[in-house]
Amino acid sequence: MIFKGRIFKIPFPFTDRSGQKARPALALSEPDGYGDVEFLFITTKQPSASGAVIELTADAFAGDSLPFPSVLHLEKKYILSRDVIIKELAVVTDSFLEKVLREQTLLATRKHYEVRHKENNPFRPGDRIPYAGRVFDERELTTLVDSSLDFWLTTGRYAEKFEKEFAEFIGVRHCSLVNSGSSANLLAFMALTSPKLGDRRIRPGDEVITVAAAFPTTVAPIIQYGAVPVFVDVSFPTYNIDSTQLENAISDKTKAIMLAHTLGNPFDISAVKSFCDRHNLWLIEDNCDALGSRYLFNSSTSQHLNGSPSEPINGSYNYTGTFGHIGTSSFYPPHHMTMGEGGAVYTNDMTLKRLVDSFRDWGRDCWCVSGRDNSCGDRFTQQFGELPYGYDHKYVYSHFGYNLKVTDMQAAIGCAQLEKLPGFIEARKRNWRQLREGLADLGEKFILPEATENSDPSWFGFLLTVQEGAGFTRNKIVGQLESKGIQTRMLFAGNLIKHPCFDEMRKSGEGYRVIPNSSFQQLDASTLLPITDRIMRDTFWIGLFPGMREGMLEYMTSTIREFCSR
Repeated sequence: MIFKGRIFKIPFPFTDRSGQKARPALALSEPDGYGDVEFLFITTKQPSASGAVIELTADAFAGDSLPFPSVLHLEKKYILSRDVIIKELAVVTDSFLEKVLREQTLLATRKHYEVRHKENNPFRPGDRIPYAGRVFDERELTTLVDSSLDFWLTTGRYAEKFEKEFAEFIGVRHCSLVNSGSSANLLAFMALTSPKLGDRRIRPGDEVITVAAAFPTTVAPIIQYGAVPVFVDVSFPTYNIDSTQLENAISDKTKAIMLAHTLGNPFDISAVKSFCDRHNLWLIEDNCDALGSRYLFNSSTSQHLNGSPSEPINGSYNYTGTFGHIGTSSFYPPHHMTMGEGGAVYTNDMTLKRLVDSFRDWGRDCWCVSGRDNSCGDRFTQQFGELPYGYDHKYVYSHFGYNLKVTDMQAAIGCAQLEKLPGFIEARKRNWRQLREGLADLGEKFILPEATENSDPSWFGFLLTVQEGAGFTRNKIVGQLESKGIQTRMLFAGNLIKHPCFDEMRKSGEGYRVIPNSSFQQLDASTLLPITDRIMRDTFWIGLFPGMREGMLEYMTSTIREFCSR
């Protein structure tokens, strides 16, 4: 006799086999070695039904249904002897049984979150205050487990859902998920090297304007491809590119500008974008630290690709990452939202979307999504290069690409996080304001951060630069904060050119250019980027992520103020 998936009449109480008191129950298993079976009890549908239930609708049954409206109680699980069964009542479909088992697993996952992960402890001075971290609840765990039960190990239904909803949120037409923010930067740059872009493509030896006060993977793709980064200084108190230096940086080899919005603070998009439009340059926005930041665009120009304007973006605040030709995001745990590892590339241009996907997916020419064939209808009817006519389009390669896809399990976490992103963004803004107000009178000790004009930043951290006459060094205050449990970070590379990865290029004097900051009198080659060097020596930042518990921000503020009052 088969038990699993069948509904039986079970005596209740379990010792009464008279049939006068009985309930229907769904068998979840076959009898074990002791003859015991797992059952879930079914009750007549009641308006006051509480707890985790699934309604037994007509499509749940493989044959005749129960003669009364019923609900299955996921938490009323019993191990009973096969001998207590009175009679069989109905059979459910395999898909319904799978749904029941899945929901039971997710119910157990929610309970696991409550026991293992839910944070209930109040903050006490001396507790570790991280600069950033994951902020999640049972929804991330349940979507992660839900995707794992599909055992679809590459990109799938959750990835498609995330790409669609993220594009809608940020305000672009196309989003491509990738395995990290660094991969996103790589793909954004490599897309612009495609021969399919004709004369506008970036070639080895072409120049790309950027800054050295950055995270390395904003610059690494330029160097790895054989293009030449051209470094321009930044300015206080926004810590972004000094746009007045751009004209000094351009040459007949310049093809693009690739910049990050520093720690969530947008760079001067109006100035940078207008410069790109005048000189027909590509603009890549590294938005990895600025998801949710907004900017009021004040220019009559609009984005162009080969002369075709995109939708107008003037006159209202738009999210950063949407002003350039391509934007990128990171979903590493410290960032505004997380998938663990993960990133995204987004654009309004289908040509660039196709190029990003090609480089992401092994360099193939085909644009079918994973697990689908012949979306174009011409899989075996095209001519490519010197291949035989009709060669399978899924195995035609138009670029030297990579495999940088995300897994569906990561994307599932992202879907749950995306629902919370607006709240995360507001928390970051609120926490930044509290720190800024709490330290507002310490201008003699620090260069305090300021938002770029016409911007509404979604801050990644709170930047502080020790003033030259402060009476202490960065190392002194950082050491004090760390000793009190307050985690600190440098502004990433500080000055990337001074790092060991640049040793050979510095010695040879080849592979990059530095534009002297014309606002300062230069004394020697080591001061070509004086503000960047100042950041390298004197700047650090502290956290303000949404996971800050009550009392943490006040403790950071009081600790800094106490140190400065010595």
